[in-house]
Amino acid sequence: MSLVVENLSIELDGRRVVTDVSFDVADGARVGLIGESGSGKSLTALAVLGLLPEGAAVSGSIRWNGTELIGRHDRELAALRGAEIGIVFQEPQTALNPLRTVGRQIAEPLRIHSRASRRDALARAQADADRVRLPEGTLRRYPHQLSGGQRQRVAIAMALSARPRMLIADEPTTALDVTIQAEILDLLGHLVDDDGMSLLFITHDLAVLSQVATHAVVLEHGRVVETGAVGDLLTAPASEVTRGLLRDATATVWRPEGDA
Repeated sequence: MSLVVENLSIELDGRRVVTDVSFDVADGARVGLIGESGSGKSLTALAVLGLLPEGAAVSGSIRWNGTELIGRHDRELAALRGAEIGIVFQEPQTALNPLRTVGRQIAEPLRIHSRASRRDALARAQADADRVRLPEGTLRRYPHQLSGGQRQRVAIAMALSARPRMLIADEPTTALDVTIQAEILDLLGHLVDDDGMSLLFITHDLAVLSQVATHAVVLEHGRVVETGAVGDLLTAPASEVTRGLLRDATATVWRPEGDA
C-alpha cells in the first residue's frame, strides 16, 4: 500500500491554507510532515482521511494504493479509517470517550471493521493493551483514571487494533514530558516495524522527528519549502525554515534500552 499526495490545496472560509503540497509515503516508509504552528501539516494529514472541517474546499489528488480519495463518499472514507489507515491525535483526552471503559474503546474499531464478537474483540483488546505496555487492569478503567502517557498508549492501541497498513501520528507526544515522550516514540517505532506499516508523522520538533522518520517534508504557510532525508535536514538544512526548526529543536530525545 502507498499514499501519493499531488498538488493538494485546501481552502477554509475562502482562505487558502495549503497550496500545491506533494509527497508520497511508500509501503513501509517513515515520512515526517514538519513545520511551525499554522504551516498546514495537520490539515494535510486530516485531508487524507476526509476529516477536514465542514465547508473546506479541497483540490489536487490524494491516492491510496492507486485509488483516489478526494471526492469519495464519507461512508467509503469511514471504512478506510482504522481498517487501512489508523490515526493517533495529539491529545488523547479529547479523542477518547470519557463515558466508556478503555477496553470497549480499544475493541470498537475491531468490531466495526471485522465484525468480531464482543468477546473476541475484548480478548483482542487485552492483547493490544499488553502490546502497548498498559498496566494490568487498564481495560476496566476510564480515560480520566489514566495518566497522559497511558491515554496515549490507549489511543495507539485503538489506531492499530484493526491492523492498518499505515499509521498517521499527529503530534502524538507534544503534551507529554520528555521521559514519557521518549517512551512513546520508542514504542511507535517498535510497533511500526513489527507490523510492517508505513508511517506519516506530523510534528513541529525536528529532534522528535529524527527519532521516528527517515524522510521529511518541510512546510511553511501551507507550502513545501524543503524535502529530504532527516539526517540531511539535521546536518545541512537548505531552507531558512528548516534552519529555524533546527535552532528551536528540543534536546535530543534519549532512546531507552528495550521496549517502552
